[in-house]
Amino acid sequence: MKINYIFLLLALVAEIIGTIGGFGSSVFFVPLGNFYFDFYSVLGMTAIFHLSSNVSKIFLFKKGLDKKLLLYIGVPSVLFVIVGGFLSKIVNSSALEIVLGVFLVAFSLLFLIKSEIIILPNKKNSVIGGALSGFSAGLLGTGGAIRGLTMAAFNLEKSAFIATSAFIDFMIDFSRTFVYYGNGYIGKQELTYLPFLFVIGLVGTYLGKRILHYIPQEKFRKLSLIFILLIGLATIAGLAFNYWDSFSS
Repeated sequence: MKINYIFLLLALVAEIIGTIGGFGSSVFFVPLGNFYFDFYSVLGMTAIFHLSSNVSKIFLFKKGLDKKLLLYIGVPSVLFVIVGGFLSKIVNSSALEIVLGVFLVAFSLLFLIKSEIIILPNKKNSVIGGALSGFSAGLLGTGGAIRGLTMAAFNLEKSAFIATSAFIDFMIDFSRTFVYYGNGYIGKQELTYLPFLFVIGLVGTYLGKRILHYIPQEKFRKLSLIFILLIGLATIAGLAFNYWDSFSS
């Protein structure tokens, strides 16, 4: 099988930007991957790609894991990623892509316009945020943005934030990998890309950490939101074009 090296280069960029921006690489990786592979293959690749990137984040940003947030956000995330993963097999892939595109556009616009939005740092919001991020990760392939918003309320030190988020993400990815495999999303094609994505996850996280020393996170966060908006619009436009093309023919 021929390896698509442009896709791998974009995966590296997604990992670097995701590390610096604090949203996680999947918010970029999933919509970009949809331009090259079918939605279910991208879900499978995302799970195995994230396993490697999150292991490296835990290692590189290992200072000060917040055990309370691991419990309050991590447990509901793992439970609901399984629910979302099973539902992804039932829902039509085109419908999921539309939901993903709308989610990316709505999310980016909300935080570009209302950057001051905060979530109160309490147990209830932690559990709800964890459940929503896990469900979104299982159903759409990406939930890091919701989890990042929830965790931001607790004003963690930067390394502790990334390490805690990565540990929760690792538990999510570990759980959904089994669900996606059972759904048939991880086959020969996805496993062929596994070693490449594993290396990209490690290298991208390392480069992201190095760049983070030179770029203020808030400035890059705004740039990341603009990227997310553009990718969301491109996703919707691509689906509209395919629909129009099939309708015309």
